[in-house]
Parts: sequence; structure tokens; C-alpha cells
Amino acid sequence: MARAAVSRRLTWRAATVDGVVRETSTARTLRLRVPGWDGHLPGQHLDVRLTAEDGYSAQRSYSIASAWAGDDDTVDVTVQRLEDGEVSPYLTDEVREGDLIEVRGPIGGWFVWRETQPAPVLLIAGGSGVVPLMAMIRERRRVNGRQPFRLIYSVRTPADVIYAEELAGHHRTDPGLDVRLVYTRETPQGWPAPPKRIDVATLNTYGWPPGFQPDVFVCGPNAFVETAADILIALGHDSKKIRTERFG
Repeated sequence: MARAAVSRRLTWRAATVDGVVRETSTARTLRLRVPGWDGHLPGQHLDVRLTAEDGYSAQRSYSIASAWAGDDDTVDVTVQRLEDGEVSPYLTDEVREGDLIEVRGPIGGWFVWRETQPAPVLLIAGGSGVVPLMAMIRERRRVNGRQPFRLIYSVRTPADVIYAEELAGHHRTDPGLDVRLVYTRETPQGWPAPPKRIDVATLNTYGWPPGFQPDVFVCGPNAFVETAADILIALGHDSKKIRTERFG
């Protein structure tokens, strides 16, 4: 059984686009229906392959955004458009409900959160790096987890906040989830601080103290992840408790 499950994860399968949600002007979520989907853990990703009529194909990896309830064959991926990308412009601007795309996965077993982990959780996201961290937030909510979560989310402008409405709702109704936004280029009107990048003061003020021994997940562009991880270690966090996922 285990060997068969691994084989399915590594095999390309046809997925039907079952729904589309526009998150920002450059990002949208695709709900994919994958017959025989065996489920996934929050933090895992999918490979997506597109093939042109002349046979040319391109593939990219995209983080899974949804929790899995264990009784359906759907999975959500959120895609950020890259202007010079081969795959993302099609997924963010052209693909429609009912279209078929090829997927493979789920993939990854290290950058994942499990409900059995009792420690506080610190999530640090840069841009679309929030996607796998959102899957963790949704999974915690699904299982009524009591682990306290903190999300520090760095974005360029208010218009670039992916899942803005959902995050605001969780923040208002769930005392166990704290959400902190950091704007690097433009802040909302009346924001109490000027635009800035995540720095020592940000993580020292908003993050869990090292003595709490939190599980830390950092996801975003390479430079962002390296900077955040270096700061956390300098503040005294255990490097073995810091898990990173990079792109770009």
C-alpha cells in the first residue's frame, strides 16, 4: 500500500480546474479535482506541467494552500504571476474552470506542520511565501488546534496581501492566531510605521521568544529567507527548529 501511494505521488495525473479565486491582481487560487487524491500535509507542494500543441512542456512547483479533510479529492494551489514566467501567466490569467492540467504530488516531507506538534508556531512569510503557511493555519483551524500561531507577513503594499480577508477574519475570531503585516513599499493610510523590511526589531518584537522553543517556518524569496533565518539564530532560536522553503 505504501509503495502504491508513493507511485501515485510520482505519477503525472490529469486534474480538472474545479474553481478559480482571484486573490490579488497578480495571484489567484485554483481548486483542482484530482481523482484518487490521497491527501496531503500542510507545507507540501505540487508539480504542475503544461504541454503545448507542438509537444513543448514546462513544469513548475506550487505550494498547496488548502488543508485536507480526508474525504475529498480536491486540492488548492495559489499561483503568483511572474512577468517572465512560462507557466504562471497561463495559470493566473488564462486557465478556466473545466480545463485540464497535469499534476504530480504531493511532494515534500520536511517543511510540514502536523497537529501532533505541541509547540507554539512562528510563521514568517515573504510575498507568495505565505501560501504553504496558510495551509498550516487552515489545518490548525480544521482540527481545532490549541497551539498558538503567529504569522509575520511581509508584502510590498496592502494590495499585495494574499488571503487578506480570510487572514483578517481569523485574526479577529481566533485568539490563538496573531497576524502581523510588514509593508516594504507602501503602507495603508494611518499605518503607525513607515515602510520597512523585516529586521531584528521586527522579529524580536513580534516573534515568539527563543525560550518558548517555537517551531519556526520561513518561506519566501531566497534573500528574504536567508535574512530571516540569520536574524532568528542571532536572537537565540535553535537552528534545528527553523524550517525554510525558498523560491526564486
